[in-house]
Amino acid sequence: MDIRKLQRLVVDALEDVKAHDIKVFNTAELSDMFERVVVASGTSNRQTRSLASSVVEKVKEAGGDIVSVEGKEAGEWVLVDCNDVIVHIMQPAYRAYYNLEEIWGGKPVRLKSSAVATKKSSGKAKRAASRSA
Repeated sequence: MDIRKLQRLVVDALEDVKAHDIKVFNTAELSDMFERVVVASGTSNRQTRSLASSVVEKVKEAGGDIVSVEGKEAGEWVLVDCNDVIVHIMQPAYRAYYNLEEIWGGKPVRLKSSAVATKKSSGKAKRAASRSA
């Protein structure tokens, strides 16, 4: 699966369950094992588990591979290994303490929100329709 499509799937899955402060980092130059690291926050054990389940479900539905899921029992820090994308879903205290952004933060990837992309494309369609009318 294309890396951009996979990272978009992951981010959409996280946004669907209201993850906070989603960050995507390009790690292709830093590691041969994966190309992206995604870090997101959940406000409770229940939400971090739900976020991880959402990622697993969306990636599998799209035909992607889930290598493993770690930490789901406790729900304080859940890691989802999607092969080329590693997803860290953490409660805020753990995220602040481990500060993964400092480790992987050299090359952040800027993503448009899927809602923004949808609004822009529908706006273009409306403008085109009004010109042809």
